[in-house]
Amino acid sequence: MSISNEHLPCELVFDLDGTLTDPALGFTRSINYSLVAHGIDPLEEENLKRFIGPPLDGAFREILHLDQDMDVSSFVSKYRERYSEVGFSENTLYEGIPDVLLTLRGLGFKLGVCTSKRVDFAERILTLFDIRHHFDFVNGAEVGVKKSSQLKELLNQNFINTDSIMIGDRHVDIEAAKMNSMRSVGVLYGYGSKQEIEKANPEWIAIDPKELLNIFMDPSVTNSK
Repeated sequence: MSISNEHLPCELVFDLDGTLTDPALGFTRSINYSLVAHGIDPLEEENLKRFIGPPLDGAFREILHLDQDMDVSSFVSKYRERYSEVGFSENTLYEGIPDVLLTLRGLGFKLGVCTSKRVDFAERILTLFDIRHHFDFVNGAEVGVKKSSQLKELLNQNFINTDSIMIGDRHVDIEAAKMNSMRSVGVLYGYGSKQEIEKANPEWIAIDPKELLNIFMDPSVTNSK
């Protein structure tokens, strides 16, 4: 897959979980499915929501209190076993997202998705909610791949440039953008707290999907870096 080197004034790169869709039900149930399969008591679903967003292997290591070099591949595999069958369909679309995407496309923006989720899962979720056609590319990751590395690869392949803006609900999205000399928007309707987002210091903060339009309809955002 390739795109032209000629870019519009700005290209918008969306995270998926906590930014376009709410994955809480499928995520927490699939985590507990994996834990139970390994003989571990399930955890309160509410307590698992804070692990939404960052890479899955890191979430399991933190849940299980394991060192960063410990192998959790069997936990990830069991998680994906349930997620592939039913978990992906337990997502819900955040209110207003379809209209936001339609409006941004109408304004001439090119849109993409960069998620820590495996790309086939991301494709299925976007298709489920009939919003896949709004995006020029969907980038996903395997276990152990950092969001910053994903953005770097997208830059190297000319899918985006450093004028592109990353939009996400967790500090990893904002930090990944900074590491690649990109700007970012932190959204507060997902799973990162206001404190987390403010500490990561994005260029803009949106309290709801509709506020994204206010940000990107400002000419100063798209015409300057």
